[in-house]
Amino acid sequence: MSVEDTPESWPVEAVTEKFSSWLLSVRTDRVRFPDDHSAERIVATHPGAVAVVALDEEDRVRMIRQYRHPVQRLLWEIPAGLRDVAGEPLLETAKRELDEETGFGAREWHVLTDFYTSPGITGERIRVFLARGLYAAPDNGFEREDEEKFFEYEWVPLEEAVRLVQAGKLHNSATVIGVLAACAARADGYKTLRPAGAPEE
Repeated sequence: MSVEDTPESWPVEAVTEKFSSWLLSVRTDRVRFPDDHSAERIVATHPGAVAVVALDEEDRVRMIRQYRHPVQRLLWEIPAGLRDVAGEPLLETAKRELDEETGFGAREWHVLTDFYTSPGITGERIRVFLARGLYAAPDNGFEREDEEKFFEYEWVPLEEAVRLVQAGKLHNSATVIGVLAACAARADGYKTLRPAGAPEE
């Protein structure tokens, strides 16, 4: 058996809408299993996001400290943003978010990994990019709002970021996964990474 995720869709007997907003909607699906038993499963829909491990020439990760109200914490994170522009390629979304959140552009882009944030309840999917060859982007006049007005920044050596993940000091899922994937990719000189425009599987 090949150990890789594959598409599969079990029949849905009934759908009940529970909640809808600009970002999330929640419904209950009654799903029929292969043994003809059925059960309700809550599904939260989300547009997904992109995230960027931005490494400078010293292999330091650009990190942002941001307030996250649901967990009542200030979290250190890699740049990230919603897939909220219809038809925008994921690479362009990542480039835009890196620019808006850090003021940097990058000359080299690759896909680090793709993951579902919590597949037991939501289809939210995140693609994490690796950006290298960083440069200061021209000022585009973008103004941050709400929590983003209070961003703090730090350059963190990749090895230190890995240590912080292992010590339980970093909690943002895209950051944890991105940092570990970047460390693994660096071991072979980034030779096995997918190109930046690779399709999602």
